[in-house]
Formats: sequence, structure tokens, C-alpha cells
Amino acid sequence: MTGENNSVDLLNGALNRIIKTLGVENNFEASFEHPKHTGQGDRASNAAMRFAKVLKTNPQVLAQKIIDGLNNDSELKESGYIQKIEFAKPGFINIFLTGKFFSGAVQDILKQSENYGAVNLGGDKKIQVEFVSANPTGPLHIGHGRGAAVGDSVARILKFTGWDVQREYYINDAGLQMENLGRSTLARYYELFGRPLEIPENGYHGEYLKDIAQEIKNIHGDKFLNMPAEDCVKFFREYAGEKILDGIKKDLEKFRVSFDKYFVESYLHEHGLIKSAMKFLKDNNYAYESDGALWFKSTDFGDDKDRVLIRANGISTYFAADVAYHKNKFDRGFERVIDVWGADHHGYIARVKAGIKAAGNDPEKFDVLLIQLVNLLRAGKAVNMSTRSGEFIELNEVLNEVGTDAARFFFLMRRSDSQLDFDLDVAKEQSSNNPVYYVQYAHARISGILREFESRGKNLPDDNFEIPPEIFDNKDARSLVDLLTSYPDEIKSASKDLSPQIITAYVLNLAGVFHAFYNTNNILNEPDEKISAGRLNIARAVKIVIASCLKLLGVNAPDRM
Repeated sequence: MTGENNSVDLLNGALNRIIKTLGVENNFEASFEHPKHTGQGDRASNAAMRFAKVLKTNPQVLAQKIIDGLNNDSELKESGYIQKIEFAKPGFINIFLTGKFFSGAVQDILKQSENYGAVNLGGDKKIQVEFVSANPTGPLHIGHGRGAAVGDSVARILKFTGWDVQREYYINDAGLQMENLGRSTLARYYELFGRPLEIPENGYHGEYLKDIAQEIKNIHGDKFLNMPAEDCVKFFREYAGEKILDGIKKDLEKFRVSFDKYFVESYLHEHGLIKSAMKFLKDNNYAYESDGALWFKSTDFGDDKDRVLIRANGISTYFAADVAYHKNKFDRGFERVIDVWGADHHGYIARVKAGIKAAGNDPEKFDVLLIQLVNLLRAGKAVNMSTRSGEFIELNEVLNEVGTDAARFFFLMRRSDSQLDFDLDVAKEQSSNNPVYYVQYAHARISGILREFESRGKNLPDDNFEIPPEIFDNKDARSLVDLLTSYPDEIKSASKDLSPQIITAYVLNLAGVFHAFYNTNNILNEPDEKISAGRLNIARAVKIVIASCLKLLGVNAPDRM
């Protein structure tokens, strides 16, 4: 994988070489960071304080040795990146960079193009992200939409950082909910013929079942009226489930979400995977029989009581299916497994981790992302949008009102486990108040600048064009490129923490810093051609990074708006 940030890597490489020569073992990684306060240089490192204890020396003494090493490093000298290096108590090393460093950073981005920031963390190891996994009992609601955006963006980020990613959707097609779906649809079918049939307790009342029942009537007429209701449930369950799943897939396609695999729960039953997983638990003393049921020793893992796996009537619990399913995931060779769940499943995490460990796998390789509720707002007040689901606001309704770009961006603006307020009015605004519009406008503005530049008969500057260093005397130009150099670190953080909101926050900040740069740095009408070309290349680098961020978020990067 390509994507190394050469200018920054040169600084960090020199720092690590010097620390190694001073006696620190190889299992370390030191780097220069952006300082927290102005006046502390362009980069700072606390490496002296980190390693002073290991080397049994004073951090101030060690800091000076590192500074001397940096000042004498031939590669750093040749680069021309260092203006000066200073020591600050109690052991900080502050570096002041030249304009040549920032010019080099722009060259790195232009040369690496869409690969810029693609740090290799995964080493092409297999990782599975299972998300959405809504039961096919009704349309997707906005909670599913937030989970879909988070799961899909996490998968994109992991792929960008070197993981071999598989996206999976788990379909519960074998439980009581599906049975209730079949009975609810049958009741709607009877209703069309004026014959009463009660919808079961915990059944489904949404208008969408009337449409499905009408389809069945159109195709089969009154065929099922002449059959015992119990004999009809299987057909109605399967027909309604398939129809609803088709609708779910269409909504996800509209939302730019796709899956590599749809895994059905019935596969676990039909291929004996639940049975074999239960045998494994029993053979390894993690399960026992009592009162005719099979129990999992969850108290061995800190649970308040043991949990039923197989009921006395021989029917497996959801937990038994989850144990078998997650065992199957690891059996398929995934190095890591990530599940995206609703926040109401928080208490279930420890139990599934226990099941994973009991089934012979490492629970530390299993992560759960929790999705909190979404509050839709209009004019600052909670919205009760019309919904055909009978209970929830459908994702498709939101997409029809604000569009996929706005929906995805808004869903990804906060940590997934924090509650989200989604203002529909703001999401539709074409102004700087709308964050997705603000970011997309920055990308479109740069595209417009490039078109105008070429329409004037000028050729775009070469990717290796060395930007005049005086350009970076302007604080907005310097801040902008400095922010671009931090993109690979933002990507690392987003990948390690499974946090797309890091990218959303970064690209919002980048758009704002670019707009400030544009207001103080004339590009098209700058009389000095070298200055104009330098500023143009900075804008080109910004365009690359904005497009990269939006791609990871699943949002379009328009060239015109």
C-alpha cells in the first residue's frame, strides 16, 4: 500500500534513528506532534521525557542529545526543512520548519493523490464488519440508517488502512419475530376479504403489510381462505420477509451501502452449526444440562446468572444462535470481528464476549459499536414524520427529504454511542450553516478555480513544482498546509478507534481553513505567476484530501454546485 507522508516521515524517521543510537530498543515509535500552544514551534516531541527513565538519564540531558543528533543528521540537513530546534523545560523538543517543508508536503499529496493518508495498519488481514442486520419485518428506520452509515464508513476506513474487509448483513429468518410477521400478514390478507383474524400480540401493524397482502391477493386470489390458517403462516412469513428484505436492499443501495455477504440464521440450524457449537461448549465444560435445558456457565465470566442456550422444549435461544454465529465468523478466518448494534444491546456485549471466549476464540478481537438514538428536528422542535411502519420514522423518508449526502454526513458527525440531533431544515440549507454543503462547496470551489485557470489558456503547475517559501509567511497558507500534513494521523486515529466522526470533524475544519486561505491568498488574479502556481497547487492538495474524506464518509464530492 502507498500513501506515506514523506515530509513528515522524514522528520519522524530522523527522530527514531537518533533515539535508537542513544540506546533505546527497537520496540518503540516516537513522532513529532503539533504543539498545543503557539510559540512552541511547528512540531514538538516529548521523546526525551518518555525515554529518560529507560535510559536512566535526566530528560533535559537526553533532550539536548536528541537535538544535537537532529542538528547533525545529514538527511535532515539535506532536506532544508529545519529552521531551528529549541529545548523547552522539562524536556520538550520544539522544531521550527521552513517554507520548503510545507512545499514538500504539498508535493507529497499531489504525487500520492487519492492514496495520500492510506497508512497500512491492517497488513491485509481479514476483518469483518457486520452491520444493519435489521430483521426483515419492516422498513429500515432512521436508527438503522445511522448504523448503516457508521458501519459502512468504518468498513471504508479499515479498507483504506490496509485491512481485507468483508461487510456482512445477518438476517434473522428463524425466530418468533418472523413467525409474527407471517401471522400479521395473513391477518391483513383476511382483512381484504372482510374476514376478521386478529394480529398476534407483538405482531406488526404497519401499512406496508397491507400492500404485501394486496399483492398476495392479486396473485393468488382467495386461495388461502380455503386452507387452515396454520397451514398458511409459512408461506406468508416467507413471502413478506422476502418482499421486505428486497425493500431494505433498495433503501441501502440508495444510501450507498452494499454488502459482500448476507448470512441467514436458518443456515446455522440447517447445517448443524448451533448443535456443534453447543457440543463444543459442553465438551469444554462451559455448558451443562439442568431441568431438561442446556445452560451456559455465564457466571464463570462475571454474569449475574447462567443463561439458557437450549430450552427444555429443544428450541435454541437467540444467545445460542449468536454463540454459533460468532464462532462461525472466527472459523471463517477473520482476524477481527466488528458488530454494529443498537445502544439498547449494551448489556449483551459481555455475554457475547463470554460466548466467544468459551467457543475457543479471543474476545479481544471482537468489538461492538453502539448506535444511539436520532432525534429529528424541524425549526428546533422534534419531528413526528408520517411513517408507514406504524412505529418508526423510515430511513427512506429522510433520504427523500434531505438526500443521501446530507443524511450520511449528519449521521457521522457525532460518536455513534452519543445521541444525535438531526435538524432537517439545516440539512437542506445551501449555506455555510449546513456542514455537508460547506464541505462540498469547498471542493466545488477549488474545481471551479482549476477550470477557470485552464480556461485562461494556462497549464496547471507540475506536481513537483516547488512552492515559493514566502507563500508560507502568510499564516492562513501555513495553517492550511500544516492541517493537510495531519491527515494521515487523523486516518490512523479513525481506524484504530473505529470512529468516522474523526474524519467528519477533520474535513469540516479543513473546509473552514481553506475558505480563510482563499480569502487572503489571491490565486487567479495574482500577478506573480510563481506565487499563483504555488497557491493553486495548495488548493489542488486540499481538493484531494477533501475528496478522500468524503469518499470515506460515503458522501459525494461535487465539482459544481
